Amino acid sequence: MTSPVRIGLVGYGFGGRYFHAPLLAVAPDCEFLGVVTTSPERRAQVAQDLGRPTYATLEELARAGAEAVAISTPAATHIPLVQEAVNLGLGVVCDKPFALDARSASETVEMAERHEVPLTVYQNRRWDSDFLTLRQLLDQGSLGTLTRFESRFERFQPEPGPPAAGGGTLLDFGSHLVDQALVLSGQVERVYAEVHRRNDEDGLDDDVFLALTHRNGVRSHLWGSWRQSAPGPRFRATGTRASYVVDGVDGQEALLVAGASPGSEGDRWGSEPELRRGQLLRAGRAEPVTLARGKWDLFYPAFAAAVRGTGPVPVDPWDAVATATVLDAARASADSGRTVHLS
Repeated sequence: MTSPVRIGLVGYGFGGRYFHAPLLAVAPDCEFLGVVTTSPERRAQVAQDLGRPTYATLEELARAGAEAVAISTPAATHIPLVQEAVNLGLGVVCDKPFALDARSASETVEMAERHEVPLTVYQNRRWDSDFLTLRQLLDQGSLGTLTRFESRFERFQPEPGPPAAGGGTLLDFGSHLVDQALVLSGQVERVYAEVHRRNDEDGLDDDVFLALTHRNGVRSHLWGSWRQSAPGPRFRATGTRASYVVDGVDGQEALLVAGASPGSEGDRWGSEPELRRGQLLRAGRAEPVTLARGKWDLFYPAFAAAVRGTGPVPVDPWDAVATATVLDAARASADSGRTVHLS
């Protein structure tokens, strides 16, 4: 790569401040220009945390020499900002949920293709330690053929509940849960969902369950909750030879929130503590499974290569359309109480 990709960040809330800025600041082949925000409070945080400039608009960022942008703003603003960036000729990383519905997702991906600018979605949970381990076990044949996949993001924080910026639990947690299920088992033909909504002013959903039947016959059962005081295992993946179970959550988020980064941690980045292991269970026997290193640090270097035309985007944006299609079906199923069949 002859020169680093000049990239900016839009938004400096929790996601921008902790999930994107620390990784952009140390990503090989990226030059982190600064942050687009109009909030005086956020501007002060950027100056204190990063010592980088702030910009009032995407257009101002582009005039400063940006080639690409990462968007980490409230869910309802994603599509308008992505489309604005595409019109400016900027490559785009968009946080999840990519879109509020599949139609706007599809239209925006098509728009990026017409403008020939790279577009990807920040599905960082594909590089979680526990998920990478599951994929390794499947590739090695340790589980046999996958028959059922159970996945959970569950916590007990009924007050204040899900942040409005995420658009509710189905969109926020569901975007990761469904994406991982599609990565493992491909297209979905049937969707059944149950959704609980809060009785406050926002009326956001705070507890969801999805049952997906994939075209290859695998069933994925997915839970997302802010009101579950007895969380289940993060994954339970059942195959014809064995099952893989792992509790807890990948530690990369906690590291970033605590102020660590791949630059400070070096080769230790993404390594889970010895006490957090998975289990491989078969014929009444349980074998410990050491978890693979988590690799969120690989996302932005891969995106930089895509901008330079030397590699694919880290997440195909059409995968985000597929995820949005399943989430649309889940919403329809929850409203009707019926299973929704996808063509």
